This record gives sequence, C-alpha cells and structure tokens, in this order.
Amino acid sequence: MATERPSRLRVFSLNCWGIRFFSQLCTQRYEMIGELLCQEQHDIALLQEVWSERDFLFLKRKLSSSHPYTHYFKSGVIGSGLAVFSRHRIQDALLYQYSLNGYPYMLRHGDWFGGKAVGLVIVDVSGLKAHVYVTHLHAEYSRAQDEYLSHRTVQSWELLQFVRHTSCGADLVVLGGDLNMHPQDLGNRLLRSHTGLRDCYTETDMFDGCEDGHTLIADNHFTKKQDLVPFEKGIRIDYILMKGSQRVTMKCESLSTTKGPVADKPFPYSDHEALTAEFGLLHSEDSRQRGSSDTLAVSEQMEVVAEARALVKEGLCQTEALRDKAMHLMFGALLLLLLPLAMAFLPCSCSCSFSTLGLLGAVCMVLLLSGALLYLLFTTHIKVLKETEDQMMLTSNDLQTKLTGCQLSGSSSLDGSPEIQPLSPFKREE
Repeated sequence: MATERPSRLRVFSLNCWGIRFFSQLCTQRYEMIGELLCQEQHDIALLQEVWSERDFLFLKRKLSSSHPYTHYFKSGVIGSGLAVFSRHRIQDALLYQYSLNGYPYMLRHGDWFGGKAVGLVIVDVSGLKAHVYVTHLHAEYSRAQDEYLSHRTVQSWELLQFVRHTSCGADLVVLGGDLNMHPQDLGNRLLRSHTGLRDCYTETDMFDGCEDGHTLIADNHFTKKQDLVPFEKGIRIDYILMKGSQRVTMKCESLSTTKGPVADKPFPYSDHEALTAEFGLLHSEDSRQRGSSDTLAVSEQMEVVAEARALVKEGLCQTEALRDKAMHLMFGALLLLLLPLAMAFLPCSCSCSFSTLGLLGAVCMVLLLSGALLYLLFTTHIKVLKETEDQMMLTSNDLQTKLTGCQLSGSSSLDGSPEIQPLSPFKREE
C-alpha cells in the first residue's frame, strides 16, 4: 500500500458575537480576534456572527498576510454573518439560506433578520480537495418551551442534505459553526448519522479546554447566566465536525477551546468560546473511511428520521394554528373596517367627527394588512414543513428498503444459500 507523508490541517471556529451597537466592546474584540488569528496561523478560520461587512473588511486587511484568501457570505436583511479566512486558495464558494428562520415579529430575538445559512468553500489543501462548511443555526431561547425547535430541525435537515449532495468527490470534509444544539439533540444526531461527519470532541486524541467541551460557560464575562439554565457550568453548542474519504484518512489529533478570560486582556474574545482542531491527513489510495451507513445501523437511522418527522408534524400543526389566527385577524379587521364606512353614510354619523372615523379606519387597515402578511408568512412556513416531511418520508422508505435487503441477505447467509446480486452496470457508492 503506497502512502505519503501525513500532512496537517488546523481549523479555527468562533461565534464572534459581532452585533454592532448591541454587542459589548465589539471593535476591541475584533482587534483581539485578528491578533489571535495572526499569531496562531490556522490554516482555515470559520467565523460566525460577523454581521457587519465593515468588521469583515477590517479582519481581511489585518489578516491579508496570514490568510490571503477570504470569502464573506451575504444573505438576509443584515447578512448571514458567515466568513472564511484561509491560508490555502479558495477555488469556489456556495451559499444555501435556510428556508425557516424564526419570525419577523419576534424583534427581541432577531434571528429572522439574519439570513441564517450554510456556506461552502472548496479549498485546495496541498493538492487535496477540501470541502469546508461554516454554518449558524437558529438560537434556542428556552430549553423548556422551545418555540423554534421545528425550525432548527428543518435547518438541520437542510444542512445534512446540503452536505450530502455537495461533498461528493471531496477528499476531506470539515464543518464548523454554532449549531445551537446540545450533542444529543435530535438535529445533531440527524446531522451526524446521515452525513457520516464525526464530532472532533469525541474523536480527538488530546483535548485542552473547558470541562466537557463547553463553549458557552458561566466563567465568561459576557455570558448571561439565564442563558445557561438549567446547565449551571455551561453547554456545548459550537462544533467542528470532520469526515475523510477513500483517498484520505482524517484524524483529529488535538482539539482545544478558549477558557473564558484571556491572558493579559480585560475581556474574552466573545460570549462563545473558540475551537481549534488539528487534523492529521494520511494520503492513501487504499484507505477506507466508513460511511454513514456503517457508523450507524440503518434501523437507528430510521429511528432518528422518524423522530424528526414526528417533530416536524408537530411544528406543522402549530403553524397551521397560527395561520388560522392570522385569518381570524384578517376577517375581524375587515368587519371592523365596514363599521366606519357604514357610519360615514348613516344620518346619525354627524355626531362622529371625520377624524375619529378616519382613525378607526386606519387602525382597521393596519390590522387587515398585518393579518394578511402573517397569513402569507405562515402559509410559506407550512409549505416548507410539508416539503421537509415529504423528503423525510422518502428517506424513511429508502432506509426501510435497505433494512429489508439486509435482513434478506442475512437470512440467505444463515440458510447457506448463495446471495443473489442484482445485475446492474452501475455501482452505487455509500
């Protein structure tokens, strides 16, 4: 077996918490982040919540020598917040904006205005074709009453579909970002089981960082303690995931995180902790990386999809109820609008001033327009949820066929009868 000398790849990921005029000490922290990336010389840096293009341009100038290749993903009202800085040449880039991302009327959360998405850059790493993904999913504001759970599940499904269908032909795959999910949350299990991506925290040979790999910790100066309830010590919601190929064996040799306070600095880099993963890449034509079908049994994959499908159905019912309320608001406003019109033409309307009638009519028009816009919004969400459920049903049927085939194959082997192979000119790669 002919092999080459192992090479190294260092990947950095950080949610920068860069909301201008809202995030604390934004300018100073970007200066610190730029200094860190210059000093550490990571091969690739994956940043989230770089909401201002001005801040991206600042980092681009500062890192022009250490990371000459960059890409800033633009989407949504205020942008995707996703940025990539690389020492290696970026050959191509692609962006997919998630179909569901909260509600525009939830101003205090604001996720809808940020075009949450997954960005892909194809990077040439010493002759290897690396598909590098950066993403940021909808936040979880309440563990007990998570009104965005179905949205985040749809985002996880779209993320895994995007990775599956764009990573073909890649020598190595890396995904980094703020998934806003705990390690065993449904969306996380769905992503790992159907893409074959492996969590660097569980795969690494050496770890240096916060307890249990937490990336949102109580010791961070910027962390709001209520965000951690009921997890007092911290939570792990930021990840670097990896997958090799038949040409390259990929191994996470070390993983580290920042630990809140920064030495010789008055405050941390962000409210999230940064991750740095160092990979060993062994080039080998004969190496075999296990695919998603090998890492998780088909029956287990079916269970995860069934669980996700049930959750999407629940979200669909909730959204249909919201659409009904929007429709009731529309009809109620329409009926109220008829009241000032009727009063304007009745003889008794002389006691009511035209300004009063005009004000009442304006209020009714606002309610009518709001109801109509909400009705359109929820109708769009319903279509997305139904489409996602249909895709999950197709996947479930395909997995059921595979499971039946495996069971028949196992029965044939036990009976001693030869296994029948279908004649086909095509060989499907798993």
